[in-house]
Amino acid sequence: MTQFNFFLKLLKESFRDLIPIVVVILFFQLAIIQAVPDGWVSTAIGLGIVGVGLAIFLQGLEIGIFPVGEGLARDFAKHGTMLWVLFFGFLIGFGTTIAEPALAVIADKAASISSGRIDATILRLVVAGSVGFAIFLGVYRIYKGHPIHYYIIAGYIAVVSVTFFAPQEIIGLAYDLGGVTTSTVTVPLVAALGIGLASTIKGRNPVVDGFGLIAFASLTPMIFVQVYGIAVYNLVEAKEVTEVVVEASVSSVANITFSSILTGIGSVIKDVAPILLIILFFQYGVIKKKIENIKTVFFGFALVIIGLYAFILGLEMGLFSLGETMAYQLTKRDSVFVIYAFAFAIGFSTTMAEPALMAIAKKAKEISDGKINDFALRLFVAFGVAMGIALGAFRIVDGGHIHYYIIVGYILVIILTFIAPKYIIPIAYDSGGVTTSTVTVPLVAALGIGLATNIEGRSPLIDGFGLIAFASLFPMITVMLYGIITEKLGIKSDTEIEAANILKDALIDAENMDLATVNIDGSDRRHSLPMDFSAVVIIVPKDKKIDAIQAANKAGAPGVTVLRADGIGLGKIDNYYRTSFEANDAMLLFLLPQSLVNPVIKSIIHSLHITTTGKGIAFAFPLTHMKGISLSRHDIFVNRKDHKNIDSEELIKEEEKKAEEKITETAVVHDPIINKK
Repeated sequence: MTQFNFFLKLLKESFRDLIPIVVVILFFQLAIIQAVPDGWVSTAIGLGIVGVGLAIFLQGLEIGIFPVGEGLARDFAKHGTMLWVLFFGFLIGFGTTIAEPALAVIADKAASISSGRIDATILRLVVAGSVGFAIFLGVYRIYKGHPIHYYIIAGYIAVVSVTFFAPQEIIGLAYDLGGVTTSTVTVPLVAALGIGLASTIKGRNPVVDGFGLIAFASLTPMIFVQVYGIAVYNLVEAKEVTEVVVEASVSSVANITFSSILTGIGSVIKDVAPILLIILFFQYGVIKKKIENIKTVFFGFALVIIGLYAFILGLEMGLFSLGETMAYQLTKRDSVFVIYAFAFAIGFSTTMAEPALMAIAKKAKEISDGKINDFALRLFVAFGVAMGIALGAFRIVDGGHIHYYIIVGYILVIILTFIAPKYIIPIAYDSGGVTTSTVTVPLVAALGIGLATNIEGRSPLIDGFGLIAFASLFPMITVMLYGIITEKLGIKSDTEIEAANILKDALIDAENMDLATVNIDGSDRRHSLPMDFSAVVIIVPKDKKIDAIQAANKAGAPGVTVLRADGIGLGKIDNYYRTSFEANDAMLLFLLPQSLVNPVIKSIIHSLHITTTGKGIAFAFPLTHMKGISLSRHDIFVNRKDHKNIDSEELIKEEEKKAEEKITETAVVHDPIINKK
């Protein structure tokens, strides 16, 4: 019963995702074109099949592929060696891409209008191999901690360089295939792998390093497919006439027969099988861990196969024929601006409904601590897609070469990469990939091919492809602009907002001896708060005074009181290291919040070797009735005992852990005893 309710929820969401597209289409069909399209019953049935197929497909992913795939990603991120993780990344990229429904549709469409030169199966293998290589390269980058923009800029240079050698017939298709590779199957698994690795590997940031794998998967197909095009257009002869002649017509409605259903399901099984084999091999052969609920997992795979077939069938019956019909009708109108308006509206509406984008936006908000607003991110992405598709439609109408537009777009992306804040760059790159997914690709591809088919002097193969490339490029620009705007406006993360607002409810109550009265950031603003303090006392030779202060400062100590300290032993007892009255020492007094006590003492004893070869005394004792000390907002936020929303103890432990890691690293370098061990 639970699974059935879950299916109903997915079914509702699938049709909800289709509603914005239907509204836009109905508006333009009835208000602008003012005609009911032929075969509208078949189109409506096709759209219904798309909705049901997508729901079945997503439920299969949720109960079959995702739990096992994400579990493998986590296990490899925590326990796998780099070589196995690289191999796993390649196979996951290859296996998920070969099963992409949007890729299958585009590859079949390209083969049908290429005079037999392009083979749909080989094209899909080339794209899948390029995505596997991309994930391999992206995982390697995360392990090494290299900045992502170096790889992306090098990739752009490679794309543009190959473009000048590739035949015109393949350029637009190659750019489009860079967008369709990151869809419903690929995005969640790839994102889980990247964020899992970045969260597990020491020194990596999930926001800066975890994102970016999807960007790699969008970039490499453009290079590989153009190389494939250079090969086939120089080595393979056209099976038909030398020039493709396409009449001003639309796609024919798919004929459904029992034989065609069996053939279609068999084709889908062949596509999904690699994912299952990859998961089983790594689960049992490498991780050596049993799959829980194995029957449910296999049932999920069966649902994936059924849903995938229904999805593809519905596209052929619904969105493709409808998109080409509307493109044909719009080209017959006097104003080209109607075409641009339709392209903008359909781009915006389909992107706002894109499931893959919703998933990435929520994940970005989660790991950025709320600094990235998920709805605002989706809005900027959708606006970028809308602009891209409208500009792509203008290119088809105008007849310009696609690579000039793409090159200018890449230049803008590169410039913004050096201006935008670092945390937004990988997310911007990934946004270009997740915008062209299950719903967007078929309709946008149909619009492009329909426009190129029905405008005189345009070739469906040369001019028809390319809209998806524009839809992938412009979101990178708009998302980086979003990052720049948030920085200019000073938008803060949830933790930063909490730290800024934490003092609003703290009353100035200096007479209350149970509270510490502190100055905020050295200003004249004072608040009384429940906080614990300790005094740390360090007595060291005078020539080691500066070393001790610097070590304490590295551990977070904000200030120190320096006193003169002379002393001798009494009777036969030496005072630890003082053997004469003339000893000239320094006493350092640190008044610290409780979270800094251990890190400061550890930093000093390691730096001055007090517990090994050095000289000095270190001790601490708790303080009460603290009045008048100055602290930063951050220190107040971490050490305030009655904070209700944040676990102060956990924050203190985290601060101590970070400081201790720094101290340990310093000690390994400088401490002769540790080095000797």
